Amino acid sequence: DHAVIGGIVAVVVFVTLCSIILLGRYLARHKGTYLTNEAKGAEDAPDADTAIINAEGSQVNAEEKKEYFI
Repeated sequence: DHAVIGGIVAVVVFVTLCSIILLGRYLARHKGTYLTNEAKGAEDAPDADTAIINAEGSQVNAEEKKEYFI
């Protein structure tokens, strides 16, 4: 009797641990964090236009790329 009860308890504990591990991995992947590519230095701008013009790495004065069709 003790061996059967011990086996059942071991199986229940094993299944519970596996479920906790799988649930933890699922929640870690879907936690909703992501990286954004917002302009650096634009936090203190009074409006959106000024933020775009004064932002580091802005493309306002970037040279245009030319496309060639053959």
